Amino acid sequence: MGFFTDAYDLFSISLVTKLLGRIYYFDPSSKAPGSLPPNVSAAVNGVAFCGTLAGQLFFGWLGDKMGRKKVYGMTLMLMVICCLASGLSFGSEPKGVMGTLCFFRFWLGFGIGGDYPLSATIMSEYANKRTRGAFIAAVFAMQGFGNLTGGIIAIIISASFKASFDAPAYKDDPAESTVPQADYAWRIVLMFGAIPALLTYYWRMKMPETARYTALVAKNAKKATSDMARVLNVELAEEQHKAEELERREEYGLFSRQFAKRHGLHLLGTTVCWFMLDVAYYSQNLFQKDIYAAVNWLPKADTMNALEEMFKISRAQTLVALCGTIPGYWFTVFFIDIIGRFAIQLGGFFFMTAFMLGLAIPYQHWTTPGHHVGFIVMYAFTFFFANFGPNSTTFIVPAEIFPARLRSTCHGISSAAGKAGAIVGSFGFLYAAQSPDPTKTDAGYPPGIGVRNSLFMLAGCNVLGFVFTFLVPESRGKSLEELSGERDEEAASLDKQQTVGGDQSSE
Repeated sequence: MGFFTDAYDLFSISLVTKLLGRIYYFDPSSKAPGSLPPNVSAAVNGVAFCGTLAGQLFFGWLGDKMGRKKVYGMTLMLMVICCLASGLSFGSEPKGVMGTLCFFRFWLGFGIGGDYPLSATIMSEYANKRTRGAFIAAVFAMQGFGNLTGGIIAIIISASFKASFDAPAYKDDPAESTVPQADYAWRIVLMFGAIPALLTYYWRMKMPETARYTALVAKNAKKATSDMARVLNVELAEEQHKAEELERREEYGLFSRQFAKRHGLHLLGTTVCWFMLDVAYYSQNLFQKDIYAAVNWLPKADTMNALEEMFKISRAQTLVALCGTIPGYWFTVFFIDIIGRFAIQLGGFFFMTAFMLGLAIPYQHWTTPGHHVGFIVMYAFTFFFANFGPNSTTFIVPAEIFPARLRSTCHGISSAAGKAGAIVGSFGFLYAAQSPDPTKTDAGYPPGIGVRNSLFMLAGCNVLGFVFTFLVPESRGKSLEELSGERDEEAASLDKQQTVGGDQSSE
């Protein structure tokens, strides 16, 4: 439910940005409806990503210092408060509303950022090695349902307001096409995200700390055993002995030579793969508007009133979530413990590269009338293999391969690299994909390199992701201690103690 809420909060803003433009940037002299200026649009859509990146690093580190459970409650309350505050943005002037919206969206993102390393780490430390991949993938797959629910809520709100407050299309009456009550619609959609987060709080607080953290980091073997016995509802007498053994090991820090030797390349692999994946994944908005227009999901903006436009955008995004996003996630859940992480990630990057090149090379062909169906199919497959591929595995693997005392920190670093990629994909390519011809760019944007060249660059990002996947070990069917090397440390620590004991007895 944490990840369900994260996705709802992150993606619901895209459902209401057109409405915000119509309400706060209306120009009576313009033939086109009001729209957010490029810098405001980038801030409103991207500020939560910036907050998420900071939250992933901070709460990832804090989760290893204070424990998963304590920090988990903090992130949730931050999300609830900022979710409600986002919908209560102050004033009626554009600067005041957008400024406060961006402020609270940043701190909302900060809380969401903490959920990434903590959810993944908690799930990996509770699950057994045979089904661990499916359990972590199922947590991540809830993003698809959060995305879907955001669209459904926006459809219900916009349809209800449209039925109660009818208005003419923009071209018929620009001033009357946006009813004053529309200002409530976007606020309700954003604030609804607080409800699932609040419902989750009780169960998060009831959940005990993970046994691995208690034994390996907090060094309380007795409590770890009793917590695990309570979760599994069984007696675990012999597990206490194992936990006590695991306490006796040499520790090394994130910036130590030993960490660099054991896990340096792993961390490089997880960060670069997640960065490259998110550059490609979040650049989808380059051609989403072309797809919506091609299949008549979105008529021209001036033929609709404000609430009708919100309804049709929400409907289009709901269909994309239902048909493209959710199936890919659940394919990963069902197959990850059969095929393995490595094969799914490698295959995902390969097919994303192939389909993006398939879109880029004959781009002129796809944009001519009569060929739009093929374009949509290629786009859908790109999306499917992102989700049945690196979008899921980049979340799973960092929660498995690092030592318990650094697991949350390393996952936070990897996921923050992903969010940096999301910022590049969402906004860098929004500018890059503009036409080289200044007369054909979107309002307020400078000329760019065009969609076709942008697609070639994105295919290159996928190739780099493919190459760096070879730095990441396969984790299927292995315990977390095997993967992180903690079992080796335990053996080395015991050998050292026996050697020291032997030396002392010989003296």
